[in-house]
Amino acid sequence: MNRRLETLLTSLQAAASLEALQSATEQTRDYFGVRHVVYHWVNAEGERFGAGTYSSAWVDRYLEQGYLRMDPVIFGCFQRFTPVNWKELDWSSKAAREMWRDALNHGLGNQGYTVPVRGPSGQFALFTLNTDAEDDAWQAFIEANTREVMVLAHEFNKVALEIGPGGDSAVPPSLSPRELAAMRCLARGLSRAQAAAELGISEHTLRVYIESARYKLGALNTTHAVARTLATGLIIV
Repeated sequence: MNRRLETLLTSLQAAASLEALQSATEQTRDYFGVRHVVYHWVNAEGERFGAGTYSSAWVDRYLEQGYLRMDPVIFGCFQRFTPVNWKELDWSSKAAREMWRDALNHGLGNQGYTVPVRGPSGQFALFTLNTDAEDDAWQAFIEANTREVMVLAHEFNKVALEIGPGGDSAVPPSLSPRELAAMRCLARGLSRAQAAAELGISEHTLRVYIESARYKLGALNTTHAVARTLATGLIIV
């Protein structure tokens, strides 16, 4: 194992917060020299928890358009236990092609590689690298880096299981101070950029806290999450 990978793994294994996990995705992106790195849980009801370098604009667009219901990456990985080169997936439907064009317009690269990871209690996660590259160069990259990508995918999952959201939905939700602060900013009508600036964090990190809070609250979207936070008295504006 090379020294740079050892350093990255040490940093990831020491992550004890959502912010640290978000930082680890950025470090992993830089380590591999790709455009994006994303880790997220997926289940039948939708994305539950995640961190990554996709833009907030794309994440919002993805949720608004309901792409989760037809994303070839998610459906392809549900059926596999081994890493998947996106070129091997079925993008033939009109809806999939439109989603792909939309993704490219929102800053995603034309190549992707996703590792499906399964955990306890039916947990299912995806660890993804995305970038721009010619097909031959991307295939060579995959062949050279698959082992390291696999190691990191499982380490991300291990850390996420330790720090990620969980618990019985019947129990009143308990949000972290950062999650409450994010919800309070949104409840005051601040944009994501304004909220991130006020909290002194990146928009990517803000999204991590918002999505985590949304999951804990059982909310369908961010607006619903803010409403539930107010209704339960978790925040007062």
